Amino acid sequence: MTDTELKSLIKQSETLELNDDSRKKLGGEYVKTHMGTTHYELKGEGEAIVLVHGYASPFCIYDKVYYKLVELGYKVLRYDLFGRGFSDRLPEKNSVDFFAKQLEEVTDALLGDESFILMGTSMGGAISATFIKNNPGRVKKLVCLAPAGMDSLKPPFYMYLSSCPVVGDILFKIMGAKILIKATQRELYFCPQEEQDEFTRKVAQACSYKGFLRSTISSLRNTIMKTKKSTLGYKAVAEQNIPVLLIWGTIDRTMPYYQHERFLEVCPQTEFVSFEGSGHNFLYDQGEKTLEEIKKFI
Repeated sequence: MTDTELKSLIKQSETLELNDDSRKKLGGEYVKTHMGTTHYELKGEGEAIVLVHGYASPFCIYDKVYYKLVELGYKVLRYDLFGRGFSDRLPEKNSVDFFAKQLEEVTDALLGDESFILMGTSMGGAISATFIKNNPGRVKKLVCLAPAGMDSLKPPFYMYLSSCPVVGDILFKIMGAKILIKATQRELYFCPQEEQDEFTRKVAQACSYKGFLRSTISSLRNTIMKTKKSTLGYKAVAEQNIPVLLIWGTIDRTMPYYQHERFLEVCPQTEFVSFEGSGHNFLYDQGEKTLEEIKKFI
């Protein structure tokens, strides 16, 4: 990707309105629940798997595994969290319970009372664990891919600074889009450049709709930094004795690798796989490798 294109993508952030008219042009499927409108994709037949993405990247983070899981004979649901992709941008605090409630409403609407396998990457791990705490008996197995929400996290200075009122708002307004769009490629080490560029374009498209930055800073303050709250969810996973697969890249700079030790302490029933030399976005970066581990587990 040229510097000119990257600068253009960043410049387009927060310039468009997301509404029914724009969604008609975008296409895709949408479900309206009590909380708001959620963009989703549901394909396949068989046992259900629900995929929850993370902090900034919308459900395209699952592109490398989504259709493969469908081909393997599963019914697979992925959706955009509120504030991301083409789902509503809502004024409420973007807390882990807020997102767990969205997951509850979306699965109730699209899967009924069916139990399912749940998969969460990054912040999606904390959301998934909190959903399990709030909805016991609903989830058969849990896959966590470099999950957020461990109370062992030592947040870097920029997280503290960004989460501060006023200062954080100013920082996100000036630098938020640039930081988040560039970060899509920062932790990709293995996939071809053209795939990295395509992923960056998809994330930038989601950033172009107003409300994205407000949602991401709210999530930082009310979910990412509230690790004690999220860890309660993981403790509930252990209490319910739900089988867990944990995968983590050893050079993850977003959710550092050392957190796996606390995860295994909280959820001792976990099967742990370490990806040597992988960054935070190995789900997209090394889709085939990730899928192989998921297949063995489920």
